[in-house]
Amino acid sequence: MGAVLSTKKATKMDVDKVEVVESCMVAPCQETPRRGMWLSPLDLMLVNRGHTPAVYFYPYRSEPGDFFDVARLKAAMAKALVAFYPLAGRLGMDGIGRAEIDCTGQGALFVVARSDLTIDDFRSFLPSPELRTLFVPRVDDHSPSVLCAVQVTFLKCSGVALGTALHHVAVDAISAFHFLQTWSAFSRGGGEAALELPFHDRTLLRARSPPLVQPDAFSAFCPKLNLSVEPSETIITQAFVVSKDQVTALKRACVGGDGGRVSTFCALSAHVWRCICVVRFTFPASVRRSMRPPLPPGYCGNGMIWIGAAGKVRDVTSSESEDLVFVAGQISSAVRRMDDELVRSALDYFELTEMDSKPVPGRMPETELRVISWLGMPVYEVDFGWGKPLAMLRAVSERAGFVYLMDSGKGDGSVRVLMCMEIAILNDFQRLLYARF
Repeated sequence: MGAVLSTKKATKMDVDKVEVVESCMVAPCQETPRRGMWLSPLDLMLVNRGHTPAVYFYPYRSEPGDFFDVARLKAAMAKALVAFYPLAGRLGMDGIGRAEIDCTGQGALFVVARSDLTIDDFRSFLPSPELRTLFVPRVDDHSPSVLCAVQVTFLKCSGVALGTALHHVAVDAISAFHFLQTWSAFSRGGGEAALELPFHDRTLLRARSPPLVQPDAFSAFCPKLNLSVEPSETIITQAFVVSKDQVTALKRACVGGDGGRVSTFCALSAHVWRCICVVRFTFPASVRRSMRPPLPPGYCGNGMIWIGAAGKVRDVTSSESEDLVFVAGQISSAVRRMDDELVRSALDYFELTEMDSKPVPGRMPETELRVISWLGMPVYEVDFGWGKPLAMLRAVSERAGFVYLMDSGKGDGSVRVLMCMEIAILNDFQRLLYARF
């Protein structure tokens, strides 16, 4: 059985235990295009979301060369920014006031710090405001228009905490991991031959003229984040581990006796949905392969839309059978709805609707759950030449009502479920999550 991890965090006093010793800009090592980059409707809806904070923990390894040699990391980043040149630019405006990326080649923010903290101080590997303050570079202290920033913090235990802050208007998770893989491959050496180049033409996600939103698109497409009031109870993030055997059992429960197959995402999501007992289940889905023709490999930018499934509580929580066929079927049906017309309707909707994407206080309604999956993404493939990270996590949680699914990083097929909820709900969820195993 998987175990619930503790909620240990760094204390507020720990914030003073990180000392910045260097801060500079790393520019591309070759000349890059100087132009304004047009942003798609999927990019524009994220202009006000700011930078996505993440932290990687690397234990010390006595590999050849200095551990996390700063000069080597900077040189590798300078190479990676040649291909990913928009990340060396700045967020700006075009002549009509529409946001764009100003590809100036000014570079990415690179911060070096040291700390008396150790990896063991964060063994629970849970998001927290302190984690972000400690290890993620403070972009606003330099320029909020910077699109890429990293902080390398050398810890007392000789390990390293690598914090990243990539602006969401520039990249989604798929593109962000692509950039980090590229940077780390150049650091290891020989990256030129092994990596896929990014594709930067975002006009492939241009709205139609005139825009046309099919009414039935909203049966699957979920454009808005509807928030309820901020909960009065304490909100925490808890992590749960589901073993490979447990995932296999969930997959069997999702197909019943028809012998079909479902993904790990579908199986885990169905089980989480039933345990939380909500009416609506929403999740981001990539448009890259759903369009006709599909987007080119390496498409760099935002290529996700939110889709959802719904069901009556009595159907979701039915105890007549131990299977998850109904719930999994609702999720699979939503995934199948992701076709070219749905994506085009979503693009047209965002082009027609000026949406304020600035984060606001509040939690997800108690009737809705949002699940974000990093399953299958190269989360742990960010190896700079000194081994893969021990752990990777988003530095802070989104808000109550959000769940993250990601590979545990143990190499045993287990999955980590990170959930941000009120304590009372999490206690019930833990009991229900493992009750069927």
